[in-house]
Amino acid sequence: MPETSPTARALLALEAIQSHPGITADRLGERLGVSERAARRYVGMLREADIPVESLRGRYGGYRLGRGVRLPPVVFSAAEALALVMATLDGHHDASDPADPVGAALGKLVRALPAGVAAQAEVVRRTAAPAPDRGAARPAPATTAVLVGACAEQRQVRITYRSEAGSQWESDVDPWSVVVRHGRWYLLCRTPRDEVRAYRVDRVQHAEVLDTPGAPAPDVDPVALLEEHLAVGWEYDTEVVVDAPVEKAAAWVSPALGRLTAVDDGSTRLVGSTSNPWWYAEQLVRLPAPFRVVGCPELRETAAALGRRLLDATR
Repeated sequence: MPETSPTARALLALEAIQSHPGITADRLGERLGVSERAARRYVGMLREADIPVESLRGRYGGYRLGRGVRLPPVVFSAAEALALVMATLDGHHDASDPADPVGAALGKLVRALPAGVAAQAEVVRRTAAPAPDRGAARPAPATTAVLVGACAEQRQVRITYRSEAGSQWESDVDPWSVVVRHGRWYLLCRTPRDEVRAYRVDRVQHAEVLDTPGAPAPDVDPVALLEEHLAVGWEYDTEVVVDAPVEKAAAWVSPALGRLTAVDDGSTRLVGSTSNPWWYAEQLVRLPAPFRVVGCPELRETAAALGRRLLDATR
């Protein structure tokens, strides 16, 4: 390492501790090109500047920053900056629009980068032609922030919800978690009827945090609980029998379609609900095994219409 002032090395030490929580004194010295004793001295300089650097003993000990520290500007390498820009462009089709919140945030990030790195990132941003799923439902950031805050504060939240079928209702729920799954954002909550529900956040029309304390979330994996309740509580109750053992059906059927139970060694019952029978029928068509719709007249009619459309396509 070229000649560097003690202050500069102290800042480099801060960056290393920020980037590698738990870094040991000897590893820190290696990164700074100094002895372990000198590395400890630079840590001491940070503490004298009121930067809370904690020391943890044991196998997984080392230095890490304490809470409440005001961090220096985040430093990205060229590869990190380009990867972040590319990931944003790939996942959000308005990332190049300065009027879009994501586009505005990405613009700020690019302007904060060193000139050389920013130039490369901006070239990718302006010339890339991303083709993300434009049909993907992205919830409003303001609504999402309200729901996340309600979960963190364990406060009931009043939501106005509009289902895919067009039904709209208002309910005071106990919010447990906001979970991203299958490319969708969901609010996992308990309803006034003491039922667990998974509501899509993009369909929440309005959310208001109430003063009423909410019931604490159960001590279970929120993702697993979400999967269990994705197909519960919608307008149309469905029942389908698949001509395949339950082990095979489980590999084909998304949890969003409902729960599977074995009828016998060669068939499986799928029970769920949906607000969109047409979408549900389209998912059933993908099954590589015969099936029968034994419940839900709306789903039977939709499956028949879809079948006629497929037959017409072969004529």
